[in-house]
Amino acid sequence: MVSDASKKKAAQKKAAAAAKRGAKSSAAASSSSASSAADKAANGIAALNLSDRTCTGVLASHPLSRDIHIESLSLTFHGHDLIVDSELELNYGRRYGLLGLNGCGKSTLLTAIGCRELPIPEHMDIHHLTREIEASDMSALQAVICCDEERVKLEKEAEILAAQDDGGGEALDLVYERLEAMDASTAEKRAAEILFGLGFDKQMQAKPTRDFSGGWRMRIALARALFMNPTILLLDEPTNHLDLEACVWLEENQMKQYKWEQEQIANMKEYIARFGHGSAKLARQAQSKEKTLAKMERGGLAEKVVNDRILVFRFTDVGKLPPPVLQFADVTFGYTPDNLIYKNLDFGVDLDSRVALVGPNGAGKSTLLKLMTGDLSPLDGMVRRHNHLRIAQFHQHLTEKLDLDMPALQYMMREYPGNEEEKMRAAIGKFGLSGKAQVMPMKNLSDGQKARVIFAWLAFRQPQMLLLDEPTNHLDIETIDSLAEALKEWDGGLVLVSHDFRLINQVAQEIWVCENQAVTRWEGDIMDFKQHLKKRAGL
Repeated sequence: MVSDASKKKAAQKKAAAAAKRGAKSSAAASSSSASSAADKAANGIAALNLSDRTCTGVLASHPLSRDIHIESLSLTFHGHDLIVDSELELNYGRRYGLLGLNGCGKSTLLTAIGCRELPIPEHMDIHHLTREIEASDMSALQAVICCDEERVKLEKEAEILAAQDDGGGEALDLVYERLEAMDASTAEKRAAEILFGLGFDKQMQAKPTRDFSGGWRMRIALARALFMNPTILLLDEPTNHLDLEACVWLEENQMKQYKWEQEQIANMKEYIARFGHGSAKLARQAQSKEKTLAKMERGGLAEKVVNDRILVFRFTDVGKLPPPVLQFADVTFGYTPDNLIYKNLDFGVDLDSRVALVGPNGAGKSTLLKLMTGDLSPLDGMVRRHNHLRIAQFHQHLTEKLDLDMPALQYMMREYPGNEEEKMRAAIGKFGLSGKAQVMPMKNLSDGQKARVIFAWLAFRQPQMLLLDEPTNHLDIETIDSLAEALKEWDGGLVLVSHDFRLINQVAQEIWVCENQAVTRWEGDIMDFKQHLKKRAGL
């Protein structure tokens, strides 16, 4: 039974929300059609894939609770059981990470949650970041602010909940908390801060979204997701389109909540220790805090992960070539003579080189790799390659060349005709793809498994130098570690572009900074460079 005081409090909150609403509703409504177009497209794609999976579960928590507890959860994809008769528990305010091998169902589970195929209460809004924001005339800043339309939805929801017999209870409190967090008076400032942290200066924030590449529009979509602060935020590989500086900001931004939680836990423990055996009133308060603390700790505990097997990547050793094998001599390049990316570059890369290229997005890291391969030619100067040098480059667009209706084994035999099937099986198996995964259509593989097919395809060419452009996108932790070990044991040359500090720390012996039309060697390791980025960003 809800007390009169609680009802009065709910009524006051409702009145406050209505007063805040004012003219904001019309502004939000006018922007909703543009901002929702990308969401509709994403939902359409999810609906197309709905027939590929089945998901069942029973809501065991209270429908108005802030926490979610689903029992008897089962998830099937293309007839393959990914999750069988399990439990899913998501506690309010907690941050969760999904870990597991490529193909185990992490992305499929997030999609099922995002499409509400699980019994998640309607009062909990879900945002699943799946694609970049739609290209339009709307500025990057406005594209983030316009998700203020969520305020209108929440205010309507608050009215419905407040009209219920129980006054809306805990669900209404949650809605009002979110309305307070979306204070319109600070909306533009908060949106600008998020965009700046993700690499958008003031001038870029004013540019129309149609002027940005897909990668930058994905950053705008990420900024929008962080600005919305939904009840449930689902991020699948959110750093794939970020440079190292943006990754540092995102990491520090997300750490703020963690540090706040740790401070709350420490304060509660101190209170319990001091007053747990005091007066009746203090003891009751201590017991209440003890229950809250127990709930927080329960929400963050997980069972120990046991590895079924150790994944091992292998690149074939290729011997040595006399240096220099790749030489830049006074190289100048730009896509137009009036807009140069590099000027007067002089450096060499040999087969014992282990180089990581770092720098902000747009500085030309991928362009430099294309100059190395010969896909681009300098405007001035010369790039000299050893006559017998075999270069292989990994980049995300390679997956577009895969025939997804074809199994990996058949694809490899088509690409390298004249080789026996067993040899091709072994070549693919070197990169952790075996058994059924080799003979099923590649459209049924996860993005990480498709990346393994690309690695197998590249490695079969026995390159002497590898140019890797964001190789860890879509790879699980075990696969990244296996890739790092394989690269360390391999005797060829390596040039790496990655936002993964951990991989760079494992394999790179030199850090080269691409910035201001130059390539400069950093005196220190990647962790020193990370501290430099934090200091420069004022974090």
